[in-house]
Amino acid sequence: MCVIKKKVVSLHPQNQCKMGEKKSDKVFIFAGRATENLARRVADIYGIPLGSSTVFQYADGEFQPSYEQTIRGGIVFIIQSTLPPTDNLFELLMMVDAAKRASAEKIVAVIPYYGFARQDRKDKPHVPIASRLIADMITAAGVDRVICMDLHADQIQGFFNIPFDHLFGSSLFMPYIREKFDIEDVMFASPDMGGSKRASTYAKTLNNSFVICYKHRNKPNEIGEMRLLGDVAGKHVILLDDIIDTGTTICKAAEIIKENGAKSVRAMITHPVLSGNAIEKVENSVLEELVTTDTIPLKRESSKIHVLSCDWLLAEAIRRVVNYESLDNLYETTLHHKGIIKRMN
Repeated sequence: MCVIKKKVVSLHPQNQCKMGEKKSDKVFIFAGRATENLARRVADIYGIPLGSSTVFQYADGEFQPSYEQTIRGGIVFIIQSTLPPTDNLFELLMMVDAAKRASAEKIVAVIPYYGFARQDRKDKPHVPIASRLIADMITAAGVDRVICMDLHADQIQGFFNIPFDHLFGSSLFMPYIREKFDIEDVMFASPDMGGSKRASTYAKTLNNSFVICYKHRNKPNEIGEMRLLGDVAGKHVILLDDIIDTGTTICKAAEIIKENGAKSVRAMITHPVLSGNAIEKVENSVLEELVTTDTIPLKRESSKIHVLSCDWLLAEAIRRVVNYESLDNLYETTLHHKGIIKRMN
C-alpha cells in the first residue's frame, strides 16, 4: 500500500486540463472564503487566473463581498461549499447577487459540499425542509446553473428548477481503488441502510460484493445499536459514505467489521465535515486510513487521513459546461488518464 501523507493529491497528471475550444477572457472563476485554496487550483487547472474579489468585514460581523474586476458579459463560476456556519451560504448568495448586478451573462454556483442536505424531507412534525429552502434561495439570487458533488440525497436535484450537474466522489475513489488494491480481496460496506445503493454501485462496477451495517439511532449523532449483515472474514473492507460528521458511525462500523474477521478496514468518504473530536476518533479507531476529498478543508492534518483533490474533476466539469458538453462520462475520462494517482512520499 502507498501511504499519502499531508498533501492533497490532484487527480490530473499534468495538473492542467485540455481546456481548448472556448477558453476565453469571458470565463471567470471566483472563490468564496470557505474553499479558496480549492478554487485557486481549479482555476489553475482550467488555465486562467483566479478572479479577483474581496470581502469587507464590518466590526459587527456583517460582511460585503465585491468583485475587483469587470465581469460584464462573462460566464461566472463561483466556487463555495456551504458548510456551517451559515455565513458561507450567505456569502455565496451575495456573490451571486453582485455578479448579477455587474451584468454577468451567466452565473454558475459550484458547490462542492451542499450544506443542510441532511434536512431533505419532513421526517417529523414541525420541522423545515432546509435543503429545499436553500435551493429556492440560490435560484432566487439569480444562479443559472448549479454544480454539486455527492449530494446526501439525490432528490435535492429536483428542488431546483434550473440545470443541475451532480458529480460523484466515485470518479476519484474508484481509480484509487483500482490502483492500490487487488480487487479480488476487497469487499465494500455501507455503514447504514441508506448508503446501500452506493456500496452496491461500487460492487457492481468493480465486479465485487458488499455488506451492510444496520444501525438504529437514539437521536441525531447518537447510535443505539449496530449489526453487520454479511460475511467479511478474510477481506479488506472499504466503508463508503458521503459525509463523515462526528465519526461515530464509521468508527463503530469499522470496529464491528474488524471483530467479524476482516483483514483490514478503510473508509472512503467524500465530505470531511469532521465535527468536534472526530479526527481523534478516527486516529484512535481500527481504521487503517480514511480517504476523503477537499470539498471541505481539513481542520488539521492526520497521518490516518488521506485527501484526494476534486480540483481536476471540478475544472473538467467547468470546461464541459462552457463548451456545452455532456458530463455523463467523467468517470470513464478519469480512468483513461495515465498516472492518475500520484505517489506522495
